[in-house]
Amino acid sequence: MGVTTEFLDAAAVIAERSTAPLLFHWPMPGNLGGLLKFATFAEWRDFVLQFGLRDGIPDIVKAKFDRAHKLHVLAWVDPDLLKAGEQVALTTLELALKDRYGHKVRDKRGNIRFANALRYMVESDGLTDDQVPMNRRCGPPSTVVGRLTGDVRPSLADMRNDLAHGYPFDGLPHSGLLELVRDLIEYAYRDMIGAAVGLIPHQNSASELPSESADSEPMREF
Repeated sequence: MGVTTEFLDAAAVIAERSTAPLLFHWPMPGNLGGLLKFATFAEWRDFVLQFGLRDGIPDIVKAKFDRAHKLHVLAWVDPDLLKAGEQVALTTLELALKDRYGHKVRDKRGNIRFANALRYMVESDGLTDDQVPMNRRCGPPSTVVGRLTGDVRPSLADMRNDLAHGYPFDGLPHSGLLELVRDLIEYAYRDMIGAAVGLIPHQNSASELPSESADSEPMREF
């Protein structure tokens, strides 16, 4: 089930108990660790909802991504839910890449490693930094390719493993992870999206995102 109106209405009732603004790091043009301030649940809800998947992607992938989406929405009530949302987002990306590239990266034992599928996107399926909408929105020095190939640590595979296996020293969210996962899933399924609705790029821009807080500080950067 997607992020329905009923779900959002129920979340809004809970959110009325939360009065303090939410400060959240997200990549912004010129500052990959930009600090955004959300004064109301409606502001946070609208921010998160823009990172949904387009039509044409298999239902099972969309269903898993919807869970990550919901957890991010509910993080207004408890920011700890962001980490749960990130874990679900990364496992959704893993599912999508197994579907699209599994037959290309399967080893002799039949195993499909997430790290190999990520690397395949760059080395064999033509992914470049310029083809990632988040990079185009933020401009230099935004780059993510190294996080896929493993040349930059932690890689996306490292992040997934840390979340799945109880790494004890990672308590902060990764700036922009949900947006990046959305972009990578849509790249992997770009032909199916094109067949369904046409290859229309996301129109996210700095003007659609909240204004950056004046006390912005760097956080984790992709």
